[in-house]
Amino acid sequence: MTWLLQFFTWWSGQTLGTRFHTWRKGERVGEDEQGNVYYRTKGGAIDPVLGFERRWVIYNGESEASKVPPGWYGWLHHMTDVSPANEAYKPHEWELPHVPNMTGTPAAYRPQGSAMASGVRPAATGDYQAWSPGS
Repeated sequence: MTWLLQFFTWWSGQTLGTRFHTWRKGERVGEDEQGNVYYRTKGGAIDPVLGFERRWVIYNGESEASKVPPGWYGWLHHMTDVSPANEAYKPHEWELPHVPNMTGTPAAYRPQGSAMASGVRPAATGDYQAWSPGS
């Protein structure tokens, strides 16, 4: 079943093309707590077109960019050269634990006054004056 999904879908993990490219040119760097696996070009080789090494992730399950934790995000986007799998990696004190994107779920953020928020919407305060053309 996994092979069939890789052949026909791009949103559930990796495609066959990505699997082949990773096998030929990739070097495993590490894995996060969600099971996503991170790669770079073998030996950190510089891509002649980009001018820097390529880095990519193979998602565990559905391909969703918000599943990448902050440390790995920084490494993927070349903000740091030290990956979280490296023992020299030290997260910043302000980094929060990873929280997935909850948009479209019952746990999504709904601020006070939102039509989707529970409860009664507060009454208008009267501090708003509508604009009309010509005034």
